[in-house]
Amino acid sequence: MTDEVILVNYEDEVLGTMPKLQAHLEGKMHRAFSVFIFNSSGQLLLQQRAFDKYHSAGKWTNTCCSHPRPGEETEAAAVRRLLEEMGMYCEIEHKFSFRYDAEVGNGLIENEYDHVYFGISNREPQPNADEVHAFKYVTMPALQEDLRENPEHYTEWLKVCFYRVLFYHQRMFDNE
Repeated sequence: MTDEVILVNYEDEVLGTMPKLQAHLEGKMHRAFSVFIFNSSGQLLLQQRAFDKYHSAGKWTNTCCSHPRPGEETEAAAVRRLLEEMGMYCEIEHKFSFRYDAEVGNGLIENEYDHVYFGISNREPQPNADEVHAFKYVTMPALQEDLRENPEHYTEWLKVCFYRVLFYHQRMFDNE
């Protein structure tokens, strides 16, 4: 079975579907999501992508990210993938969407309309080793500094959306 992504336009309207690898090779815009889980202290749960991922392997990124399947609601897909990747369930809330395109190595292009979800959980993740090499909790100031000093250690989409994530984080955890 081939993984397919949902092709969309700049308004996130569905145009059709395409095999995931083909969409990344051709740089076709498709729907995606990024999940950011914080603990009650406001620290962000980051994952280091598995080293055998077909792009952005070994890079640090947000808690979970992927693509909804054709016919699947984006929020339901985000909850499903959080369980599949990080072995955890958490209620999530949509915060914003953004669009970006970036070369991610191996001749692949991420061209995504990305829906961003936040959640709060103190549960210990049980990551899937096929998806996740490691995980850690970081404060937002520490992440901001490391993104500035070591941008090559992070995924392109995390770098693109970081300041909007920081904005919403500050609204949630205004005492930090």
